Amino acid sequence: MPNVSDLFGDLARSLGFLSRFPISSRFFEGHDGSVSRAVRVFPLAGLVIALPAALLLWLLLEWKADPLLAALIALGAVTLSTGALHEDGLADTADGLGGGRDREHILSVMKDSRTGSYGVIALILSYGLRATALASLAGPSAALPALALLSAAGGSRALMVGHWRALPPARHGGIAVAAGRPEADASTFALASAALICLLLLVSVAGLLPLLFATALAALGVFGLTRHAAQRIGGHTGDTIGASQQVGEIVFLLALALAV
Repeated sequence: MPNVSDLFGDLARSLGFLSRFPISSRFFEGHDGSVSRAVRVFPLAGLVIALPAALLLWLLLEWKADPLLAALIALGAVTLSTGALHEDGLADTADGLGGGRDREHILSVMKDSRTGSYGVIALILSYGLRATALASLAGPSAALPALALLSAAGGSRALMVGHWRALPPARHGGIAVAAGRPEADASTFALASAALICLLLLVSVAGLLPLLFATALAALGVFGLTRHAAQRIGGHTGDTIGASQQVGEIVFLLALALAV
């Protein structure tokens, strides 16, 4: 059984890694910067990161705001919390895999700070599809889209850990290498806890079958990205890790909106 104090420390370091939330420096003193074990609480960190946005979404819908407007405002709030960390990875991955000729060229494009056409289109689709899915879920109740946003935030970060664990680093350096490879037990804990979180949050308002459908398609989407990254660049980068979170979240929300 994990130690509660260790879990809390891992959560603080995870939030420092995944968000712009102010985290006390005491959690990083004497720490080597690795998140190999801390990834086990990435789903919980996702919940904490998305909680302000989910509450905002619920309030706006309760105040009868237009569902699409409310969804876009909520996604904007999440972006402020993360500093567009995962969106940046999605854009760079889309540019690299979309326009790169070979492995070295793909990695070079990903490292370029400029955003190309593939990246811009990926970001438009990311926000557009997620906002539309959340808005469509607002029909039955204001709680459903808010809980869906929380579930997607937790579940997608577990799938991100799965992508990270499944592939070796494509580069010798970089943030992903410095952060360390997720431990096997930590990865299993992340996936299991994310499944429990989604079950507890959504099964009563969305139903078990729609939840299973959305979870399976999200996992399949991240699996597809993982296979493609393995074939094209032979591993993961910090960008593909971020892209896997985005793919998982987008597919989960879309599938849930279609199934409910």
